[in-house]
Amino acid sequence: MRRTMRWNISLILIASGLSIYYLLPTFQWCNMSQSERDTVSAWNTLSTSAKDRLSELCVLSKEKKKKMLSLSQFTDEARKTSSLWLSMPKAEQKDIEPWCKLPIEDRDVLQKWSTVSTEERARLTKKAKIANKVIKLGLDLRGGMHLVLEVEIPKLTEKDKGQENKKNVVDQALEIIRNRVDKFGVSEPVIQRQGENRIVVQLPGLKDPQRAFELIGKTALLEFRIVDDARLEAAKDGDVPDGYEILYDDENNQFLVKKEPEVTGEYLTNAYVDSSQGSGNMTRRMVVALQFDKAGARKFARATGGHVGEKLAIVLDGRVRSAPVIRTKIDGGNAIVEGNFSLQEAKDLAIVLRAGALPAPIKIIENRMVGPSLGRDSINKGVVASILGLILVILFMAVYYKLSGVIADVGLLGNILMMMGAMIAVSGTLTIPGIAGIILTIGMSVDSNVLIFERIREELRGGKTIKAAIDAGYKKAFWTVVDSHVTTLITAWILFVFGTGPIKGFAVTLSIGIIISLFTAMVITKVIFDLRKEYVTLSI
Repeated sequence: MRRTMRWNISLILIASGLSIYYLLPTFQWCNMSQSERDTVSAWNTLSTSAKDRLSELCVLSKEKKKKMLSLSQFTDEARKTSSLWLSMPKAEQKDIEPWCKLPIEDRDVLQKWSTVSTEERARLTKKAKIANKVIKLGLDLRGGMHLVLEVEIPKLTEKDKGQENKKNVVDQALEIIRNRVDKFGVSEPVIQRQGENRIVVQLPGLKDPQRAFELIGKTALLEFRIVDDARLEAAKDGDVPDGYEILYDDENNQFLVKKEPEVTGEYLTNAYVDSSQGSGNMTRRMVVALQFDKAGARKFARATGGHVGEKLAIVLDGRVRSAPVIRTKIDGGNAIVEGNFSLQEAKDLAIVLRAGALPAPIKIIENRMVGPSLGRDSINKGVVASILGLILVILFMAVYYKLSGVIADVGLLGNILMMMGAMIAVSGTLTIPGIAGIILTIGMSVDSNVLIFERIREELRGGKTIKAAIDAGYKKAFWTVVDSHVTTLITAWILFVFGTGPIKGFAVTLSIGIIISLFTAMVITKVIFDLRKEYVTLSI
């Protein structure tokens, strides 16, 4: 066996093996039930640290878990004076106390997953690795939300315009939106810049679009401002002092506050959901606890220490959330935002505050929802079209070129196998235009073999032996095949560079298909012909 042929066979085996390796998780994922997929997807939203804490929690006995759940309903002060806490041994208090101090959002999630057995968690961890390796489906196939956001650059102050150009403002907004979406729990979101001041957000599998609107579109500008109650009545009559303005809360109550905030959200290091003691009782009430950095802590201590007895308005996006009276100077850099929050509302507020305020307001200029049923229907039609196209091409090649056509069909099947494997390897996303690219590649894959076979026929009519005709056919058709593939590849590259969204998906699939079809046409089919040393007749 010639050295070149040995290299070609080795190359084919390696390419086929890698393709099967990358495709295997997708086959395993497709064999799982929908409920199993949902469970694994929910498991994947947990952070590594949360899973580590979960392992610790599962060690606690059922009795300790029950006590922890009861005690976590109270504030720290109320918990330490409760009869349940006082009746517990010191060692038991030491085990439970860290869990009672966890933010409520983490505590509730861990409590839910702590009921899962160790064996089930091990199985989910194994399945989660499969979920991360399956082929990614685009929004048009999976269903979800497609948003186009416009950053309103004109609404920046003149000072801000002088400090940052448009590009920096949009880049900053994109990064903040990405941080918010990452905490939202949507798997495989797409967040990318489009044009000068637009951002495209795709959230596959989203089930709560209204919550996504509020989470992404909220500016989240947090400010702490001093309230002047003494001059409020005069301000209501139009006599607003210099440096002050009137703001409203959710119930349209008026507050006369300083325009210049004492502290802003830019100094935040953390924001999380916690519980607070209600007025005159120990019932749990949702609040968002804040932690400032050193500079913010100094500013906050200075503001509270210099205005004891006055009100400090907590303002979020121009609305007063609360205005508590400052009883004493507050050191330590901790504060809370109160309001009639549900747990979900408090979680979302904590997310946007942690991610930071947007540098400029944003406007939703396009909103499109794709239902999961429509996505499934598109997948089914795409699969049917692909299979139908494949069968017709295979039959045509087998009938017109006989046994040589069957060899071309083997190359075609290898092309599809390697193309799907390559899509997963490069983390490509399969979309409806991508399926169109696959169908187009099916036709183009055998186009090269048509050129080669016609050249072989010409060589046979010229009187050459079968072996010489095959070698000459491949050799003389080589540059014609390469030229046709390169020109199509250039077109696909232009589509990828200048196209957006689905057009890029089509370009990626087409490019991968073109490169692999060149390999299958010139290498795989040639190796099959070369496996036979002597030819008496050639079925072509």
